[in-house]
Amino acid sequence: MTALTTMGQSFQRISSAMTRVFFQTTHNSFAVLGLTVAFAIIALMARPDLRQSSENQLSTWLQLRQTEVLGMKVEADAAERATVANPKDLPKQQAAVAYWLSKKYHIAPEPLSALVVEAYEAGARAKLDPTLVLAVMAIESGFNPFAQSPVGAQGLMQVMTTAHSDKFENFGGKLATFDPVTNLRVGVKVLQDCIARAGSVEGGLRYYVGAANNESDDGYSSKVLAEYGRLQQVAAGRSVPVSNPNTAVPAPSPAKPAVTDEKLALLTSP
Repeated sequence: MTALTTMGQSFQRISSAMTRVFFQTTHNSFAVLGLTVAFAIIALMARPDLRQSSENQLSTWLQLRQTEVLGMKVEADAAERATVANPKDLPKQQAAVAYWLSKKYHIAPEPLSALVVEAYEAGARAKLDPTLVLAVMAIESGFNPFAQSPVGAQGLMQVMTTAHSDKFENFGGKLATFDPVTNLRVGVKVLQDCIARAGSVEGGLRYYVGAANNESDDGYSSKVLAEYGRLQQVAAGRSVPVSNPNTAVPAPSPAKPAVTDEKLALLTSP
């Protein structure tokens, strides 16, 4: 019995010693890990360049993981690049115009709302009625920002990009014509110049379409003015049918008249 008691006490001492070593080792490991993390944090705080590099590497890794999981490239800032606005956030008048145009031209209300807001701001700067700007846009492109006419007019307001390349310089170059907001701003400037030169809205529209010296503008100014009138009524709060049986609905990409010498002189003038 004495031998067995002695053996049991020996096992107990060995077990206790092993337990102490285990806890000491674990404690030391956590201590080392904690110190490592602490030193890393201090280093990152002391070296902003290291922190920025670490953040960039982590962000790149997360994006790669998302791409692998989803099977497509992920860009977290894509929504910020979209030309959109919530129509519910617009003033009542602008919201009514946006919803009406959205229904008529089968365009989502969010991008149309952004264009309506910009038309009101650009129109105010140029002292033009914003509904006239929107009417020109409607007849010219049907709100297609990538439209191109047979003679090379491009974008929402069908600007002759090559002739107005100087106006796009501040926006990064001629390709900015396919940015809806840029095209709208340049188009408003061209329209303003045309109206000032003609001395009237109708005459300015004939200049805009390049038919100032022609007997006919193929009904262009009449279409714009008709749409202009409807949009004025919508903005005033009146109920206006989306389609008017007595007026042709403008096509998304109408053909423009041939570029005349008179139009070329206008378009290339500063």
